[in-house]
Amino acid sequence: MAGAFCGGNSVSVFSASQLGSSRRFVLRSGETSFERRVLAPKLRASSSAYIETRLPPPPLEKLNGNQNALACPICFEALTFTGDPVLSVNSASGSTLQCCTCKKAYVGNETHFDLTTTGGTKEYGEPVPFASELFRTPLVSYLYERGWRQYFGSLAGSPGPEKEFELIMGFLKPVLGGNIVDASCGSGLFSRLFAKSGLFSRVIALDYSENMLKQCYEFIQQEENFPEENFALVRADISRLPFASSSIDAVHAGAALHCWPSPSTAIAEISRVLRPGGVFVATTFLLDGPFASFPLLRPLCQISTQLSGSHIFLSEGELEGLCRTCGLIGVKFVRNERFVMISASKPS
Repeated sequence: MAGAFCGGNSVSVFSASQLGSSRRFVLRSGETSFERRVLAPKLRASSSAYIETRLPPPPLEKLNGNQNALACPICFEALTFTGDPVLSVNSASGSTLQCCTCKKAYVGNETHFDLTTTGGTKEYGEPVPFASELFRTPLVSYLYERGWRQYFGSLAGSPGPEKEFELIMGFLKPVLGGNIVDASCGSGLFSRLFAKSGLFSRVIALDYSENMLKQCYEFIQQEENFPEENFALVRADISRLPFASSSIDAVHAGAALHCWPSPSTAIAEISRVLRPGGVFVATTFLLDGPFASFPLLRPLCQISTQLSGSHIFLSEGELEGLCRTCGLIGVKFVRNERFVMISASKPS
């Protein structure tokens, strides 16, 4: 098993035997670095203490609510339902949501709610960056969990979905029992794991790609006893999240930061919707180390960003500065080769 646990100002990071005996996850928090190697199902944290890898159950009172977290992406005011009043994967079809302020209506289809600002328009359209448009294609959406994501480990050092999920859950420990948004969820790989863990009151899988959301819906239909009543699929723009301010306990973004046209705008939105004490966890890839000595690296990265609409991060400092600029604190990192997991929280 593998995992990570956060508490106070320290974090213990677990690696797994299948990562290889020579691999280590290194976590940096402020000026301190911790290194941990896997020893057994229990990892020795000090000479006299052990840390259990088992997560405690969430507070039951927080799991019984069925609050509607959705809001108008134009004015961020509450939405009223016409149809099934329960926000779930099954309530989208035939439902209409209307803003109490601007009166704009948002219609649900067979698989998801469309809460983009341009949803429902027939004549108006905007150009979409190449990186965003690529993931909207049916082929890439189909291949994402059927081979695409598996290359992350061999090319960049990703530990694989199961170990990555356990690391994520360690950072999310302070907000277990609350709601979580899986932003840029793709085909819902981690969204489904969050839902099946039973540790969140509601899971909202959010992506701009209609085809990714359809793939997620198909995977859900293939699973037995999936908790559909606490799971919703939402199409939305990461730069205009359809949630009221301070209404979300946690936001996760797996391998997505570098795909966003404007990471600063996106993280500012995430900071807006997080409740005080809420947690943001994301994974991306860094082009640092020996690459950083290349004299024209930064200008070339800027040109690449302009052409593709995706961002190349060059250092942990750049990611930390981005989070702090957007009002998040307590930035922590887990690194393995090019792969990096970053966690930060909203001041409480």
